[in-house]
Amino acid sequence: MSDDVVTFGFVCVQNAGRSQMSAAFAERERRERGLDDRVEIVTGGTRPADEVHPEVVEAMEEVDVDLSDRVPREVSTAELDACDVVATMGCSTLTLADGVEGRDWALDDPHGQDIERVREIRDEIEGRVRDLFDEFFDGA
Repeated sequence: MSDDVVTFGFVCVQNAGRSQMSAAFAERERRERGLDDRVEIVTGGTRPADEVHPEVVEAMEEVDVDLSDRVPREVSTAELDACDVVATMGCSTLTLADGVEGRDWALDDPHGQDIERVREIRDEIEGRVRDLFDEFFDGA
């Protein structure tokens, strides 16, 4: 793979659960792999919530990731069009520009779930993010 910057987008409707967890794990992967200058991360929602879901904040705290200060935000078409890959969480019907690879991760919404189920969703997201980095930066 070249030294070009790769932009990953993580999008769901409310930007209050799955996409926030995905972006946080991507930020950690980027840091741990020393890819700060090679990976851009975009996250947002089509109809953002007022806050990150409390059960998501709690589950992420268990793996030393603090989402308590994150605020859901709306993602723009221009931001998505600038991505190389956009992962949706099973809740979005985005139309992406040519050249942007869309992947639907089809994850359950953690909102209102018990903490055990939120942990399962969290762990699945962590694995998918790691796999995405492995795909683009094998051996990096």
